[in-house]
Amino acid sequence: MEPLYPKSRSPVASCRKFSTVFGTSFPKRPMTTRPAGFPPIATSKYTLFVISLLQIIGDVSGAGQSPAANAGAAAAAAAAAADPTRAARRDTMCKEARADADKEPALASYLFSTILAHKSLEDALAFVLANKLKSTVLLDSQLLELFSATYRRDGHLVKMAQADMQAYIERDPACEKYMHILLFFKGFQAIQAHRVASALWKQDRKPLALLLQSRISEIFHVDIHPGANIGAGIMLDHATGVVIGETAVVEDNVSILHGVTLGGTGTKDGDRHPKIGTGVVIGAGVTILGNLKVGANSKIGAGSVVLRDIPENCTAVGIPARLVGGPKPESQPSLSMDQVSGLSDYAYDI
Repeated sequence: MEPLYPKSRSPVASCRKFSTVFGTSFPKRPMTTRPAGFPPIATSKYTLFVISLLQIIGDVSGAGQSPAANAGAAAAAAAAAADPTRAARRDTMCKEARADADKEPALASYLFSTILAHKSLEDALAFVLANKLKSTVLLDSQLLELFSATYRRDGHLVKMAQADMQAYIERDPACEKYMHILLFFKGFQAIQAHRVASALWKQDRKPLALLLQSRISEIFHVDIHPGANIGAGIMLDHATGVVIGETAVVEDNVSILHGVTLGGTGTKDGDRHPKIGTGVVIGAGVTILGNLKVGANSKIGAGSVVLRDIPENCTAVGIPARLVGGPKPESQPSLSMDQVSGLSDYAYDI
């Protein structure tokens, strides 16, 4: 039999030989179709070879998928068709991935596996989370099926992931691409994994939910109890050391920096953790203890310890936290990430 990759054969020609052996078709210019009005991508032969080879392998392995997997793919396609924003987000990430693969060919196989090989945002997200959280006794294939099935069952989780991605793009000046959020921002990854654990908790699959919580804490250094309720449009900036207790509630459009604790006090069970209103920004190292309320559109300064309720539209700093100035209505300070304005004086105690 002729060697699959003879030395005289170019990379692209070798890949065509591979496709002949396995009975698959090889595109002359794989993965380089561009929308009208866009210039063609100048892709190196090596990058083309790696991407096309992985595409062929994916086609071969996908040919024998189970009916459940095929049904899941069809459901994902239908959901994407019904949600133009989701499809557009996925298309944007694919363009970003192709551009990065062209600039850095060493990333071609990684970007194909994590983004380009998937037909929807939720498929890519399930793959990334499964490979992040796997262990020697918790296989990535098990986790992939778990995440994929959860996203198929509850499309609202995907919409919340989209809102979280948009939060990073709009609030974090270091965030330049949607692709980077999915692949490199562990705060985003931790929140998405928590949402799946929370869905399992609500289905009374508590041991599995707690196992996911444990892995999330080990891998991302973010410890969120699966019983906690987390809204959409959440940004965990840097995320390391964030702890959120079982009965905590975090409403929509909240920004939380690293080292934040939303904890309880005492040994009694029941409702014992903080409730964070819409649009709140919580600075680095903040500790909020007990079943108290932080009102909407408030700011908590870095390093503060909050032990009493914070009214809406207020700024609180210090140990224990005190209000700074009077209420100053502002449209969701979490969106501007302003953590230092209004700290000129202490007008009154909480």
